[in-house]
Amino acid sequence: MSLNLPQGMQINAPIEARFDEILTPDALAFVAKLHRAFEPRRRELLQARIDRQARIDAGEMPDFLPETKHIRDGDWQVAPLPKALECRRVEITGPVERKMIINAFNSGADSYMTDFEDSNSPNWSNQIQGQVNLYDAVRRKISYTNEAGKEYRLNDKIATMQVRPRGWHLDEKHVLVDGERVSGGLFDFALFFFHNAREQLSRGFGPFFYLPKLESHLEARLWNDIFCMAQDEIALPRGTIKATVLLETILATFEMEEILYELREHSAGLNAGRWDYIFSCIKKFKKNTDFCLANRVTINMEVPFMRSYALALVQACHKRGAPAIGGMSALIPIKSDPEANEKAMAGIRHDKNRDANDGYDGGWVAHPGLVPIAMEAFTKVLGERPNQWDKQVGGEYSPKDWLDFQPEQPITEAGVRNNINVGIHYLGSWLAGNGCVPIHNLMEDAATAEIARSQIWQWVVSPKGRMDDGRKVTAELIRAMIPEELSKVKATVLAQGEQTATYDQAAGIFEKMSLTPDFPEFLTLPLYEAMD
Repeated sequence: MSLNLPQGMQINAPIEARFDEILTPDALAFVAKLHRAFEPRRRELLQARIDRQARIDAGEMPDFLPETKHIRDGDWQVAPLPKALECRRVEITGPVERKMIINAFNSGADSYMTDFEDSNSPNWSNQIQGQVNLYDAVRRKISYTNEAGKEYRLNDKIATMQVRPRGWHLDEKHVLVDGERVSGGLFDFALFFFHNAREQLSRGFGPFFYLPKLESHLEARLWNDIFCMAQDEIALPRGTIKATVLLETILATFEMEEILYELREHSAGLNAGRWDYIFSCIKKFKKNTDFCLANRVTINMEVPFMRSYALALVQACHKRGAPAIGGMSALIPIKSDPEANEKAMAGIRHDKNRDANDGYDGGWVAHPGLVPIAMEAFTKVLGERPNQWDKQVGGEYSPKDWLDFQPEQPITEAGVRNNINVGIHYLGSWLAGNGCVPIHNLMEDAATAEIARSQIWQWVVSPKGRMDDGRKVTAELIRAMIPEELSKVKATVLAQGEQTATYDQAAGIFEKMSLTPDFPEFLTLPLYEAMD
């Protein structure tokens, strides 16, 4: 199947069934127009990230920006939100796979963040088939029949859709405009918005988005300007789009109010993206020899640097009339072990009770079975109210709180092995086309894989990277453990009836990304280049 492409555009990928319904001449011309208008600024902002990282590597510590003090001190609020976004007690997330979309919509959650990013393996087929799936879902035409003949269809009452495009750092390598790769996030946003914004409005909701991986208010400003141009292009009033920013990088913490301000006409608040946040802390301060975090399982939302970040987020949002949404607990139901399942459910209750009592207006879950538990926690605090935007959080939060990285111990052999095991397992699944993977009774996505490999890197490099038995974590130790953990991963995958063809490659990538002297910015960048 061939496409009628706009001048200057190339698509270097197969056009499968129904892809032509998404990759229409008008939609692709819209993509090309946005690319030409905004790609230079995206590249400037990505270079600004590199420049700032160099300053941090040289010892500069982040702080509030003096040039934006007037924004932090100013009297302003975000624009009013539509009724569809007033109640977000429970938000479920997941990739743009057809069955998962239906289950998430039917889960009983208030909102569903359908994901082109961290829980989705971004091969060409997944990205465009995902657009087909969302096109059908918006029009309530989506259905799915599994191999056993079971049919999946939407209930009458479904969750409100929010769409997460890819981050600024990711390209769509299959689509070129004037010889340049198109931004993956812009591509995802443009196709969905062009095809569905008017249809969503006619049905009383949307278009609503989630914005990942922002590191500054200038990156938020870029999204805001794209929103303005996109709305103008299809004659929608400015402010129709609403977007929630995932506060999942340490640098963005210093610009929370500025990010809300830049998007104030389009803002739907902030979300505490905890897993990417931990990864960001390790990545940004990787050359600080005084900084070394303990086993991944010990870094929860109640250690001081995470606690202060979580409370500051609620404070900033409610000060500006914006929703504050709690992050993801990775725990999932464990059907095979009632005792372990009850322990996991207790962990979910604790997580959501804490967020609700702290002032969050809702929180994330990764599995439909967790929706009732999360809903109960927020309903207990909110009662009949849809949210608690009026709850103001006291206290002052500053760099000394956000940069106090503890605990540093314990680092154990089991913790080291778990990181290697999870990293290889996730990467192998990602290369096979699945970006949302249950591993050891946790729902893992790209963020947790990033923590796993970055901790290995940090423990090898840092003089504090010693296990509780006194052994230093070294490259030689990691290289010895990798084949052992690869063997365990393959056994697990085979026992689940799945193929292991991608796991040797995954182990090689994990080793390289964990032990190379120059820390790679994102695991997904070389992974993406390695896939079709």
